[in-house]
Amino acid sequence: MTREERHQLVCDAVQAAGRVRVADLASRLSVSEMTIRRDLEDLEARGALTRVHGGAVSNISRSFEPGFAVRSMQHVDAKRQIGVAAAGLLRDGETVIIDAGTTTLHVVRNLRRDIRIRALALSLFIADELADMPNVTLMLPGGQVRKHERSFVGPVTTAMVEQLTFDTTFVTVGGVDVEAGFTEYEFDDAETKKAALKSARRKVVVADSSKLGAVSFVRLSRTSDIDILVTDSGAPADTVDALRAVGVDVIVARE
Repeated sequence: MTREERHQLVCDAVQAAGRVRVADLASRLSVSEMTIRRDLEDLEARGALTRVHGGAVSNISRSFEPGFAVRSMQHVDAKRQIGVAAAGLLRDGETVIIDAGTTTLHVVRNLRRDIRIRALALSLFIADELADMPNVTLMLPGGQVRKHERSFVGPVTTAMVEQLTFDTTFVTVGGVDVEAGFTEYEFDDAETKKAALKSARRKVVVADSSKLGAVSFVRLSRTSDIDILVTDSGAPADTVDALRAVGVDVIVARE
């Protein structure tokens, strides 16, 4: 078992139970308690959990978005499917905004290595993936960077985005609902995403099937304002049909 696989199992256990003990994790994963303590230290530093005496507790609220480290370990196969399908939408010569998020990270990782685009990255994680691609002209917006998320937010960020026009934007969301539209957890994030959507001719949302039917705190856009939704094969057929009925081109990624 690799370290990352063990971290995944530890996070799954914390999320399922809410609280776990070092001794129980060590027994379950057949490793030493010292190894588990190091794992918990690493995961706490990434914002995935909170250590307490003898173990760890979940730091996920039902009312707020889980941290980047937690989300990066959730629905990984679905996000890979989405990443492959969404990356195939981009063509040489396009200008593109790429939103912060674990799903957009998979989009970037599945781009052709030699693709020729001008990209504005709304995340340091995204920027790091694009930085060494030989034909990508990489831009950063400036502004405040959220801790752990490493996403750009705030008035400086939105002002930069609003000054430019793009062919395509890839945006992540907290919820996709036919009636409520596309929604997000945090107000600052939502303002950045709204600016990105407004500045692009083709608006693409990437969202795994767990987001379909969910409604988050801040409204981003009406359902019909989005051109394309890329989701995974777990998407409920009735929701997909309802979205298509209001004009959204839904791409269901497959293995």
